Amino acid sequence: MTWTDGYWWSNDGLRLHYRDYPGPSDRPPILCMAGLTRNARDFETVAARLSPSWRVIAIDFRGRGESAYAKDAMSYVPLTYVQDVEKLLAELSIERFVSFGTSLGGLVTMLLAATGHARIAAALLNDVGPVIEPAGLDRIRGYVGRGGAYPTWIHAARGVAELNADVFPRYDLTDWLAMAKRLYRLSSSGRIVPDYDKKIAEPFRLPGGEAGIDLWPAFDALANVPTLIVRGGRSDLLSAETASAMVARLRLATLVTVPDVGHAPVLDEVEARSAIDALLSRVA
Repeated sequence: MTWTDGYWWSNDGLRLHYRDYPGPSDRPPILCMAGLTRNARDFETVAARLSPSWRVIAIDFRGRGESAYAKDAMSYVPLTYVQDVEKLLAELSIERFVSFGTSLGGLVTMLLAATGHARIAAALLNDVGPVIEPAGLDRIRGYVGRGGAYPTWIHAARGVAELNADVFPRYDLTDWLAMAKRLYRLSSSGRIVPDYDKKIAEPFRLPGGEAGIDLWPAFDALANVPTLIVRGGRSDLLSAETASAMVARLRLATLVTVPDVGHAPVLDEVEARSAIDALLSRVA
């Protein structure tokens, strides 16, 4: 894989990071946004497959990966992330884009649609919707901001496996090690630590902290946008009922369920790959 590291500044003075994978300039780029504790590395396999046929931009939200940590923990909320992304789009002069959003990134996708749906050429909502299941929220609140440090990558991989065994029941140690290297980083003290600011948990644990607003109107802003909803068959965050309601609500929406995966699919599964290719074929 080949990419360049890019940086931009938020409205409140944070230096934020993205990976820019090369692709043609005559079609909209794909903007990839990860989940709550994740970062741009989550989209390595997606970018490797789609670039250079598509330009792929994978961002680190504030407080994750190579982006700066915020002084004010209360800025770790979806509406601020939207402002950060708006600033990047303006800086890169991107007028239209395809949005790939996993979990939190899907919430940001919907909010971006609400502020200017015409610029979204297509959207992928990965295991998230306007209704978030309480069981999934409780599980996430139980671990976010509480990850420990590990002496080696193998220890980190085993820790990730213990936490996610129900999400990816078919994973082996190689898979868990790859996931650990996307989730963790090597600290200056030589320990393996989570690659995010633990303060992101503070607003998330408040009532409504997962979004803060009714997301159905934001979701409805995708009415004229080709939209792919990806759901993990074992998901505890996006129910089958909500996913069905989403498809029924948007005339251009399709749904694919990835079997034997919880929250959230990594988008390199056979079912997800085929659905992504079908979605991109609809981009005008």
